Amino acid sequence: MTATTTAQPAQRKVTRPRADAVRNRERIVSAAREMFTEYGPDVPLDEIARRAGVGNATVYRNFPDRDALVREVVCSVMDRTSEAAEQALAEAGDAFEALERFVHASADERVSALCPMVSSTFDKNHPDLEAARERCEQIIGEVMDRARKAGRLRPDVGVGELMLAVAQLSRPPAGVDCLSGDRFVHRHLQLFLDGLRAPARSVLPGTAATMEDLRRP
Repeated sequence: MTATTTAQPAQRKVTRPRADAVRNRERIVSAAREMFTEYGPDVPLDEIARRAGVGNATVYRNFPDRDALVREVVCSVMDRTSEAAEQALAEAGDAFEALERFVHASADERVSALCPMVSSTFDKNHPDLEAARERCEQIIGEVMDRARKAGRLRPDVGVGELMLAVAQLSRPPAGVDCLSGDRFVHRHLQLFLDGLRAPARSVLPGTAATMEDLRRP
């Protein structure tokens, strides 16, 4: 009798990007984030490649068009904002201190630069963008809920208006150099944060804004 053998499926090799390829992609995203903040989302991709220290072909190999790069930058900023919130929750013993740390870290991520980019033509419902957005909104909600339950945050403030205020206060006024106002940002944010403390000294008009409210036309 001849023994039969069961054919084993061929093992598929998992192709991992080379370390230099990963570094190049990170450098491109970092350079794009800086230049979008300084010059807006229409900055030439050639200039981004130059700042990143890579060739034009490397940019297009990673990001076939401008929309793909803009989306990656938006996701990157939201991911870094989420990480700042998670770190604040983990390290700050005081609930309102965690909120303060998160707000100042968000300003450093230049969330104000997201507004014109999100208003561009790329797919706002892309799965990567939706996942980054959901994670970001959930963790910000947790930071605020913790401060609210501790009686430190006034109860009539929503996630949407918190992030809108951070974006507005970290955006320089028209006619002012983008980077020259940086030295005032954290001062103004602290004034805003003091206004969030409970007990509230006034009644806010209208209702608390959510992020969904801000996305509605």
